[in-house]
Amino acid sequence: MEQTYFRRGFGLKGRIEGALTADYHSHVVDRIREHGYVLALGDLTFKLAGEFGFCYGVDRAVEYAYETRTKFPDKRIFLVGEIIHNPHVNLKLRAMGVTFLERPDGAELELSGVTPDDVVILPAFGVTVRDFERLRAIGCVLVDTTCGSVLNVWKRVESYAKDGFTAIIHGKSYHEETKATSSQVTKYTGPLPRSTGHGAGTGRVRLHRVSGEQGAVSAELRRQGVARLRPGSRPRSGGGRESDDHAVG
Repeated sequence: MEQTYFRRGFGLKGRIEGALTADYHSHVVDRIREHGYVLALGDLTFKLAGEFGFCYGVDRAVEYAYETRTKFPDKRIFLVGEIIHNPHVNLKLRAMGVTFLERPDGAELELSGVTPDDVVILPAFGVTVRDFERLRAIGCVLVDTTCGSVLNVWKRVESYAKDGFTAIIHGKSYHEETKATSSQVTKYTGPLPRSTGHGAGTGRVRLHRVSGEQGAVSAELRRQGVARLRPGSRPRSGGGRESDDHAVG
């Protein structure tokens, strides 16, 4: 049976390395590095961080997308949303003939044009359980670039839902990664509750739109005694926690 799901690359890094270097190498950055990460031009001084760039998950996703185009030169290739939120990267993928699948406001991902003969790339943020099931039902080739760190969070949320706990997600309720993460509870609890703003949602997932300092939000949740309670443990009166409680995160 032909393989239609790929997560570990195609072993084509050597063949795409030249294209990646051409698309993302910077002679300006090289020059600043050569001058001790500082470049002075008249009254203007540029300082470059010693370590910067894409994280491992993003690097992997971009490489995998380039490998996909090389692996399937004659197939139509689609991408769910954006591979990452970087206009330059997404523009390069469009130039390579990758078609972006959009989700209309309040509607499901538009998949009417996708056929079993096509290839669909899943972005670094991942996709919802529902979208993944719909794509698998089509029978197209899926190239999954979901970041490993994102998958680890999914496992925790799924584990909490399985055990009957609530997961609180700090982030933008409309972001792809938030939607994909919160959808993991539907494997155990049915349809996902809708988010209607700050602190909205009922059931096993609450989506909190974060504004201001992340630390302040975390401190507020701790003050309210938000925690993952082990079976048999109980919150103390006044919002405190027993010593064997585990904060959600």
